Amino acid sequence: MPQIHLDEETIERLDALRVDDEEYDELVNELINIYEAGELALFRGSDME
Repeated sequence: MPQIHLDEETIERLDALRVDDEEYDELVNELINIYEAGELALFRGSDME
């Protein structure tokens, strides 16, 4: 698995989003899923025009 380095501000922002000490990889996967769902909604929304 690739390793990434985050600045302190990014880590603080991630920590604020974590629930019940969830792992960072769980949080990042959740954020990616939210991003992809939003992207899919935008794509489908453009089909309605």
